[in-house]
Amino acid sequence: MDIEQARTFLSIASNGSFVEAAKQLHLTQSTVSARIQRLEQELDASLFIRNRSGATLTHDGRRFMDYAKRLVLTAEQARHDIGLPERFSDTIRIGGRIALWENLLPLWVGRMRQTSPGIAIRSEIGFEEDLMRNLIEGALDIGLMYTPGHSPGLIVEQLFDENLVLVSSRPDDKQPGEDYIYVEWGPGFYNQHTQNYPQLERPAQTVNIGWLGIQLILSNGGSCYLPERMAKPYLNMAQLFYVTGAPTFKHPAYAVYPRDSESTSIQAGLQQLREVVRDVS
Repeated sequence: MDIEQARTFLSIASNGSFVEAAKQLHLTQSTVSARIQRLEQELDASLFIRNRSGATLTHDGRRFMDYAKRLVLTAEQARHDIGLPERFSDTIRIGGRIALWENLLPLWVGRMRQTSPGIAIRSEIGFEEDLMRNLIEGALDIGLMYTPGHSPGLIVEQLFDENLVLVSSRPDDKQPGEDYIYVEWGPGFYNQHTQNYPQLERPAQTVNIGWLGIQLILSNGGSCYLPERMAKPYLNMAQLFYVTGAPTFKHPAYAVYPRDSESTSIQAGLQQLREVVRDVS
């Protein structure tokens, strides 16, 4: 049994498909199938039920899940920790959506460096799909996101509600105009947006992250929905303006982390994260 077999197993379990796992791992489907076949031979057990709709875990597959996570996690920790100076006793890995790195997570990193200087920190930006996969595979300790998936081994904790506000490069806008940019904030936002703007034509511009929406309206003019926390610096400098009378939408942000983790570093990270959220709310 090797680490790549365990990583392949976790990718299939996460995606429910050999085909999708092959795409994410940049492998051929035959290579993915061969790895799982060898793994099942070594374990003398069937790990997946394969059918036209994909692949689901067998009873033995569910039992192997925790062992696979530990194998990958141990390998990731070893790769990162080897060579760290002796003053660091542990490592914590946190990933989040780019909008959550705006102001919030840098404050968390600064707080961790002050309160837990013996913990090395690895930070990254990602979308929900990648963050959830890394959490499942044990390559990430804490994920911050808006639309988390669910896994039996993970806890999903709501941290706070973003307040999504419509902002414009012009102070006198009253509604989304022809240069309105639709930011893909997830299905919850889509439903609220559709209910409040039933007559709005499909915008000519769509982006998948708020940061890109900001750059476009600052450069070219226009409006878009942003977390108020993210828009505040531009509002304070009169680079952007509230669209008067526009509806605001609540958009929950979540922390996702391992259910059975005994790591004191993860617990310290979560505690500091909750305190930072309280301080900025």
